[in-house]
Amino acid sequence: MMPSAVRAVLASRNAGKLAEVRAIMGEGLDVLDLGAFPPFRLPPEDGVTYMENALGKARAVARALGVAALADDSGLEVDALAGAPGVHSSRYAGDEGDAEANTTKLLAALAGVPAGRRRARFVCVAVLVAADGREWVADGEVRGAIIENRRGAGGFGYDPVFVPAGFDRTFAEMSPPEKNALSHRNRAFRALTPYLKELPRP
Repeated sequence: MMPSAVRAVLASRNAGKLAEVRAIMGEGLDVLDLGAFPPFRLPPEDGVTYMENALGKARAVARALGVAALADDSGLEVDALAGAPGVHSSRYAGDEGDAEANTTKLLAALAGVPAGRRRARFVCVAVLVAADGREWVADGEVRGAIIENRRGAGGFGYDPVFVPAGFDRTFAEMSPPEKNALSHRNRAFRALTPYLKELPRP
């Protein structure tokens, strides 16, 4: 008999992120997101690093719900903008976290910057916090460049303007499996999979 899937809650209400994490982590983990817990509210992301934000979210979920929690904090770092938007990526254009507005602001900030100076990288820090308080942390990154105009209808966030190094398509032009194989989130969450065996089975 196959063992029961491990139950964990992803500290997010982003449907795109949940789909990615489920695909990355595979069949060994039954992941829900906070849509299953409407009253719960995450703490503000006021940390100065990706790790602080990710741990803050996962710890809050694990304490409040009594289950293992997964969380990440990700950001886009653009060389020509001295690493901005960085840890503020999801709120670059304001606290409402509007992805379209964030991307518009990014493209405006890079207006006139030539292709050779539009290098960027996506960074992800992912954490797993067990119900008993044990914690594991992993990170991942993918390098590429920011193009001048949006391309593609897939993905989310800055995906329509980010082309990973060695490719000529944006993340938003790739199929979910193609993007997952390359992404910063894939690399971070896959590094956590060995620790799933540390969690109790439901």
